[in-house]
Amino acid sequence: MKRNALVFVALFVAILAMLASGKYLDRTRKHGVITLVGNVQGVPAPDFTLMALDGSSVRLSDFRGKAVLLNFWATWCPPCKVEMPWFEDLQKQYGKDGLVVLGVAMDDSEPAAIAKFASEVGVNYPVLLGTDKVSDDYGDVQYLPTTFYIGRDGAIVDKMTGLLDRKEIEETVKKTLNTTNRSSSVPQNQANAEVKAVTVKEAAAKDTTR
Repeated sequence: MKRNALVFVALFVAILAMLASGKYLDRTRKHGVITLVGNVQGVPAPDFTLMALDGSSVRLSDFRGKAVLLNFWATWCPPCKVEMPWFEDLQKQYGKDGLVVLGVAMDDSEPAAIAKFASEVGVNYPVLLGTDKVSDDYGDVQYLPTTFYIGRDGAIVDKMTGLLDRKEIEETVKKTLNTTNRSSSVPQNQANAEVKAVTVKEAAAKDTTR
C-alpha cells in the first residue's frame, strides 16, 4: 500500500511538471510572422529590443562577440524555477569568459511582481519583459522553459525545450563559448558590451519607491 502511494505521488508530480512545461500560450492572440521553424542551428538569431526590469532597453545585437544564453521563462513555471539557480551559477562561472545570460519573462504579471520574484530567487542576470513579437520571432514560443544558445557570431548554436540536465546545459554553454565572432563589421562597443550592472534587487527596490 505504501509503495503504491509513493508511485502515485511520483506520477502526480511528473504530470504537474509536464503540464507546467507544456503549452503556456493557449490564449487567443493575433500572430505575426512566425520564423525559426524547424532546425534552427546556424540560423542568425533574430535581433530584438526589450525592456529590462530597471526600465532600460536591451538589444540582443549589443552582445555580439559574447556567448548568449537566452531563456524564455515565467514565474508560474516550476521547471523554470529549477533552472534559474543553474543559470545564476553559470553566469558567475563563465561570465569572465564571455557568457551573457538573458532571461525573457513571458508572464502577464506586472513588472514589479516579476522583479520581486526574480529578486527572491537571487537572479544575477538581466530579466527582460517578453512580448508576442519576440515570441513569434523565435518560432512562436509555446513551451516553457525554452532556451536558445547564441554564438559569438550571432548564430544559434542550439535550442532546448523543457527541463534538461544541468550537465547538458553546461556542456552547451561551453560549446557556445567556443564559437568565433566572424563578423568584422561589429562595432567595438557592441563586441565589448557587458551586462548592465543594475541588479534585479536594485530594480525591485527602485520600483517600490515610485
